[in-house]
Amino acid sequence: MSGAHILLVDDEPGIVTALRPALKAAGHTVSVARDGNEAIAGAANLDPDVVLLDLGLPDMDGKEVISRIRRQANTPIIVVSARHQESEKIAALDLGADDYVDKPFVLGILLARIRAAMRRRGGGPAEPPGAFQSGRLTIDFATREVRVDGQPVKLSPKEYNLLAALAESAGQVVTQRRLLAAGWGRSEADPQYLRVYMGLLRQKLEVNPAEPELILTEPGVGYRLAV
Repeated sequence: MSGAHILLVDDEPGIVTALRPALKAAGHTVSVARDGNEAIAGAANLDPDVVLLDLGLPDMDGKEVISRIRRQANTPIIVVSARHQESEKIAALDLGADDYVDKPFVLGILLARIRAAMRRRGGGPAEPPGAFQSGRLTIDFATREVRVDGQPVKLSPKEYNLLAALAESAGQVVTQRRLLAAGWGRSEADPQYLRVYMGLLRQKLEVNPAEPELILTEPGVGYRLAV
């Protein structure tokens, strides 16, 4: 996979000074925006492959930046923020952010999230139409057939709908509200239902359900299907 053009949005000089050379060393091209207005203009004019966005900007809240970028483009947005509250994460994801990485972060994890965003944008091998494949897991959306290691796995309709919702946003955090809507038709359903069904899915798909490698939990926010 070739390097990405990354728009780094952060007003902290120390973060920019440390992160820009690290991203370049990983093969990426980096443009910098130091406030929300620069970020919105950069997303429109520079056509970046990925936006790395801090929420604490001097001229506006980063969530407003997410909303305004989403009105004009589907560019992957990865929030990189010191705001660790669940409410902030959920709000950012519901507004259209693709991912959320806490500060301080591990560089290798951030680079992996960027690679996942690039695959979703089309920077990796294309999947066959109507199908999803990652590691041991294959989903045929046309037939609703699920296989693990080539062997068919029987899922209930709700289990399949939840898995399909995760697969359609593979690598991204899918909020509990989105999953509840996919499984029960309403985002206000009891989250306990979701925990039960995720446990059932893990029993059927994971090698070790106690240490899942496919369906990962983002505590207080939702779940992610690993790619």
